[in-house]
Amino acid sequence: MSILQTKKHSIIDDLKHVLHREGYAYSTQKIYSDWAVRYIKYYHFQTREALTFNPNLCVEQFLSYLAIEKNVAPSTQNQALNALAFFFSNVLNTYLEGIAPSRSRKEPRIPVVLTKEEVFQVLTLLEGTQALVVKLLYSAGLRISEALRLRVQDIDFGFKQITVRDGKGMKDRVTPLAVNITQLLQEQIKKVTLIHTQDLANGFGCVFLPNALDKKYPNANKSLSWQYLFPSKNLSEDPRSSVTRRHHIDASSINKAIKKVVKKYGINKKVSAHTFRHSFATHLLQTGTDIRTIQALLGHSDLQTTMIYTHVLNYGAQGVISPLDDL
Repeated sequence: MSILQTKKHSIIDDLKHVLHREGYAYSTQKIYSDWAVRYIKYYHFQTREALTFNPNLCVEQFLSYLAIEKNVAPSTQNQALNALAFFFSNVLNTYLEGIAPSRSRKEPRIPVVLTKEEVFQVLTLLEGTQALVVKLLYSAGLRISEALRLRVQDIDFGFKQITVRDGKGMKDRVTPLAVNITQLLQEQIKKVTLIHTQDLANGFGCVFLPNALDKKYPNANKSLSWQYLFPSKNLSEDPRSSVTRRHHIDASSINKAIKKVVKKYGINKKVSAHTFRHSFATHLLQTGTDIRTIQALLGHSDLQTTMIYTHVLNYGAQGVISPLDDL
């Protein structure tokens, strides 16, 4: 019986347990677990002992395989490395050192950005919850996962700011709260209050809390402040604890709504929820906001990641005016 299939629990179960204990997002738990499974299947490892034999060379060769044979993007290769480094250090008690795989040669893609007029048209055509979520993405530069994981307490009307907790890299940050959506958010919180009151009356109302806070604060999971800002219509069983609770809405519903209105408006760009985060950063640059301020608002660790938005500071590629326009 392999290390992926055991009667008691597999090595992947151990990895998921550690990720959950350390407070990693459910999506990250799934991604890291998937990479560990791919790595084990690639080498056909059957025992834990085999996994820890010359791990540096094995991981290096696996990452090189991803770059050369699979032609994955640099970000995907880095994701695999991060996942395996966590797996080895936290589950196998083995630290990876001196790994220098062949690097992916794909250049980072220039992000798709909408003009202000296009953003306005899309927001005009969207309705209800989908419209409010997209307005948050554009007004605060949020990732779709960050927007959907917002809790009631993360909206600070007094200081006009939104707190993003456990963003990418498990970092917290604050970003501006647009005055134009204040009333919409207040109405959304009223809806959440009604839903939560009904859930409590029906014997539910416990929401998932990160970092084992439910053990430290036993009653916090039933408080309104911790409820998701965009709760799902239906209750469901939490795959991590088997507890029936109300999660947040799924990101797919937002992307489907965006694609529908983009097609209706006739925008010939590949637009997704993340496009509005790109547009937020680019439009701030165009209005003179400092690049390091934008870096902080987006939660980027490396300034070079933010610098990619400078490509549209001037109209036209590299800010060059076509010679045809001078004829």
